[in-house]
Amino acid sequence: MTIPFKASPIEFHQHQLFPSHIFDLLPKDHECYLYADLFQQLDTHSIESQYNSKGQHAYPPKQIVSILIYAYSCGVYSSRQIEKRCREDLSFMFIAQMNCPNFRVLSVFRKNHGQFFQECFKQTVQLALELKLASLGHISLDGSKFKANTSKYKAMSYDRLKEKEQALSAEVNALIEAANRCAQEEDKAYFDKTGYEIPEDLKFKQSRLAKIKTAKQALERREARLNPGKTIEDDKQISFADTRARIMGKKDQFDYAYNAQINVDADLQIIVGQHISQHANDKQEIEPALTAGYRRTIACTPERRQWLLVRRQFTGIRAEGCGYLVGPAKCLRSS
Repeated sequence: MTIPFKASPIEFHQHQLFPSHIFDLLPKDHECYLYADLFQQLDTHSIESQYNSKGQHAYPPKQIVSILIYAYSCGVYSSRQIEKRCREDLSFMFIAQMNCPNFRVLSVFRKNHGQFFQECFKQTVQLALELKLASLGHISLDGSKFKANTSKYKAMSYDRLKEKEQALSAEVNALIEAANRCAQEEDKAYFDKTGYEIPEDLKFKQSRLAKIKTAKQALERREARLNPGKTIEDDKQISFADTRARIMGKKDQFDYAYNAQINVDADLQIIVGQHISQHANDKQEIEPALTAGYRRTIACTPERRQWLLVRRQFTGIRAEGCGYLVGPAKCLRSS
């Protein structure tokens, strides 16, 4: 007996008898409609003024921003994948208004206007407040570790940096003296030489010494910023590939990473602040969250502000400028 599976609609193999709107195929409550309305409220005059009327017409900045933000919210970060989705995905086609910018256009725009995306973030928080999607009455703070583009095997401790700097300096000086003696001897034997050629091993040691000095200076600057007034411990490490990354992790899983922090409003989980930290844990992130995230997005108001500090790591600190004492899941108005 043949099992009666569902058959495809007969319309699948024929043309539409009457013209229809292609986006009617999307559900009426699809999120892209809300995104499109919100994107229309973004103010892009600050970057529109940077364009020139001459030459080929560019895509409107508001349209490029809309495509990128919508793509990122859908978990699509590759510029090539975004271009592909603009050709194949109805929701992306709706946001892009049937345009399909080349992946190079998307990538270059993102690189050139990184600061504007910060401004867009602030604008979206303001829109959320106006639409009553956020109240900023109860804010949760937590962080996640994101691996840096470097390896823990391409690093060196502070003690090792000082040792290698001294050893390489001595080797470079010895090589320079040998090169000078060699140059004088070769000038007499080879007339086609200038006598100023630098030996390959000297080039290598000079470049390696320069890298070590740069890494050492970066480590000293980093420790002076994070631990002012304290002597640098010899076991402090720094990566040659990314001098700003630090060793982070837990349970024997340690690597160079960054600590990304977000502040979330409790009403509808709207992100109202964000910043990147070099601290391995979240114990010192309340003040940067107020400074770099929350207070830059929306100024402190007289209403009650309550901060839920994830993992209850804080014993209580004063939130400078707002007059509040912040502690685990509580907020006491200071006198």
